[in-house]
Amino acid sequence: MPLNDTHDPRLRSWVASANEPGADFPIQNLPFGVFRRSTSSPSRIGVAIGTDIVDLQMAVERGLFDDSPALLRNACRASSLNELMRLGSHAWADLRSTLSGWLRTDQGGQNVHQRATEPLLVPRSAVIMRLPAVVGDYTDFYASVFHATNVGSMFRPDEPLLPNYKHVPIGYHGRSSSLVSSGTPVRRPVGQVKPDGASEPIVAASGRLDYELEVGAFIGPGNALGEVIRIAEAEQHVFGVCLLNDWSARDIQAWEYQPLGPFLAKSFATSISPWVVTMEALEPFRSPASPRPEADPPPLSYLSSDRDRARGAIDLRLEVALSTSGMRAANEPPHVVSRSNLRHLYWTIAQMVTHHASNGCNLRPGDLLGTGTVSGPTRESRGCLLELTWRGSEPLVLPGGETRRFLEDGDEVILRGWCEREGATRIGLGECRGTITPARNPG
Repeated sequence: MPLNDTHDPRLRSWVASANEPGADFPIQNLPFGVFRRSTSSPSRIGVAIGTDIVDLQMAVERGLFDDSPALLRNACRASSLNELMRLGSHAWADLRSTLSGWLRTDQGGQNVHQRATEPLLVPRSAVIMRLPAVVGDYTDFYASVFHATNVGSMFRPDEPLLPNYKHVPIGYHGRSSSLVSSGTPVRRPVGQVKPDGASEPIVAASGRLDYELEVGAFIGPGNALGEVIRIAEAEQHVFGVCLLNDWSARDIQAWEYQPLGPFLAKSFATSISPWVVTMEALEPFRSPASPRPEADPPPLSYLSSDRDRARGAIDLRLEVALSTSGMRAANEPPHVVSRSNLRHLYWTIAQMVTHHASNGCNLRPGDLLGTGTVSGPTRESRGCLLELTWRGSEPLVLPGGETRRFLEDGDEVILRGWCEREGATRIGLGECRGTITPARNPG
């Protein structure tokens, strides 16, 4: 996607909070989400601007989209983003351009659209955020070679990476029914575990509960069953990205994962942030795909393109913060335990989409693809506690003296993500939060 006037760093909005330094949602961003005005009101689509939301359903009702195609009007008054995702990149770009025009100021600090648009604003603090889309299918990849190498080193020190890793984007089919929006409490799971030294498994609450720092990509139009998505077209099928926390019970996982991979260790909850930042908004922050060592095999032809090598990555900064119940009682702020970047991924989002559809698997509007844990090359950039504490052998020490090998009840995990680069306006993905609550009785 080419840069256009919606990316102009000189743009300002008449919504004052959008112009504040460090704001996640300036006018150059305009992410999409789904909200409710109250627990009993229906869900509706909105666009974040500063600390407010533009209510798109109200915009349709007030006639602001009367000159737009009927399909776009219907998508804007839907209760999820699926219909908008279905319309494709040209419709998304047109809508984003329209919204940017409504919300920007002219040289005099005014806008002819302000009087009509201002009544559409709802404070973000006054709404209940919902999942952005009805997710039919959720697939989680394993796209960070640093994460894969670290985890492999713990369990297979002589062969950390399996022979297929550098040839094929590895993934597994997750459970869409347990996707939850940011802020939803996460109950500690109960399952079969085999304690160290035990000869038989037992049923118990997980004692090795972990987070995973990930990014999720929402599919747009998708492909028909039996058809493929070529890599040159793959990003036209990606509506945008969000933050994703693929909660993992490492002790359940260690016992169950062979021979078919993750199952109940990951299906109890996956949290995502409520705002979807479009690929168009991310265009100023594209970067070359992570360079591969000369000894690595080149991607097969269906996974390779000049453009993907040149601009397939996103310079998206990511961090994980932890807040324990003890920290909150002492009024201590959350402590950042890890920082990483999406550009460290071995496989790009386009390669994930292309590979997923390469056998004719049909991707549909609203499907969600997770990147897998986004770890970098340093200890400080490891994206989960399994790596940070090296399977619990090197406890994490928090500022108040508490230690963590894995998550304890009352711990809140906060994921954040943002892009900033000289010559462009900083944009953010917001936050993805989740607090661990006690397990049910194992009996």
